[in-house]
Amino acid sequence: MASTPPAGSPARSTHSLPRRRETPDRPAHQRRRRTRRILASEGVFDSIVSLAGILGRPVTNQTGQEIGRLDDIVARWSDGQTYPPVTGLVIRVGRRLAFVPASAIDRIAHAEVLLRSARLDLRDVVRRPGEVLLAKDVLDHQLVDVDGVQVIRAADLYLAEVLGRIRLVGADVSTSTLLRRLGPRRWRPSPTPDRVIDWAAIQPFGESTDSVDGATQVRLRTTHEGLHRLRPGELADLLEDLRRDERRELLAALSPDEAADALEEMQADDLEQLLREADPDEAARLLVAMEPDEAVDALRDLPAATRGELLRRMAPSAAAALRELLGYPEDEAGGIMTSTLVVAITDDTVTEVVDQLADARGHDVDLDAVAVVNKEGSFVGDVTLLKILLTMQTSPDSRISSLLVDEDVVTVRPRASADEVARQLVEARRLSLVVVDDDGRPMGRILADDVLDALVPTKGRFHFPKLLT
Repeated sequence: MASTPPAGSPARSTHSLPRRRETPDRPAHQRRRRTRRILASEGVFDSIVSLAGILGRPVTNQTGQEIGRLDDIVARWSDGQTYPPVTGLVIRVGRRLAFVPASAIDRIAHAEVLLRSARLDLRDVVRRPGEVLLAKDVLDHQLVDVDGVQVIRAADLYLAEVLGRIRLVGADVSTSTLLRRLGPRRWRPSPTPDRVIDWAAIQPFGESTDSVDGATQVRLRTTHEGLHRLRPGELADLLEDLRRDERRELLAALSPDEAADALEEMQADDLEQLLREADPDEAARLLVAMEPDEAVDALRDLPAATRGELLRRMAPSAAAALRELLGYPEDEAGGIMTSTLVVAITDDTVTEVVDQLADARGHDVDLDAVAVVNKEGSFVGDVTLLKILLTMQTSPDSRISSLLVDEDVVTVRPRASADEVARQLVEARRLSLVVVDDDGRPMGRILADDVLDALVPTKGRFHFPKLLT
């Protein structure tokens, strides 16, 4: 919670838990933009080969002699390429697993793999940095479709020769493909795959310790470029669908502010589970990055012991601010409000206030107005952001007090009930109300959607629009 300024020296702005969102949401039309997809080419789509269909098939040399059977295909994951190139084959020769480099591959067909030479130096299989085994590490693992914004499971993977190399180009996520593979009948790849997603739209997650040498651990990661195009609510959906390890990796791929934005959009039960499963230091960091009212809601849902542990791992100032908000019941104004405020003194110019707003741009979702106080620090009225910005265009040197309307000041005390706050909002036709202490000093702000969250028993993503009126 914001500390109240002493008489005679009112605070110009208050940010009890400062954070700045450097990556604002992009408009939906921008997010839906697709990169050029290889599978959009009819020639590539017609030439794709099923990984599941080729596993166990013969690997033959130039003379047609069978060298062994295909056990897996190795691809390079770490060089940032959209379509991971195949770097070699793992073939089973008797009881031995051997490695064949990609340079020795002539082509991968639907029923066999053909090598370039009759003579071949079979090498031991050694997991090299940045490489993954497509069958063991990717097939049947969780993936994120960043275009469709959904968690999927790879029922099959598809390879094709494009851009001069054999590459991983797509994944089949259809249930029918999975059932054909896992059913009693012998697997046969479908001549027309059911639901193929271009690999450029896919983000893999998870870890595998199931390596051929029994020791190396591989993390399936790419540049995560697609994730940063998603909106917080979409990231929240993914976090709710992923398992524990994949959740951890998704959070690690996001900036602290992106992660906090996503957590604020999660369902209460899923957020509680995520925080309880996370490393305590990481959970504390995420809570501090969230808006204060959202962090308090999350802390209230945790067991008392867990809540206390996370507060102890925060910076003292952040923990004190959250403890103060936790001191109010969640159905009272003090328990609903956010302590994020921009406070201006009546003598401040519009330009000075705009500078304060620029500093507070990381809290834009919790700001619809600026609280104006007199020289003693008492609240005298709200000025909407729209009015400030319009005045900035015409009279930037005007005093902020000149923008105050001649009407009764509407405030609530921290012990006011949620019902009382809702009644005040409706009667005053406001989108937010300022909470003041016994001396009339601003303590926090309550937004209309926060009241709705307090009054609706089942927490969900119900939000009034933040209209600048």
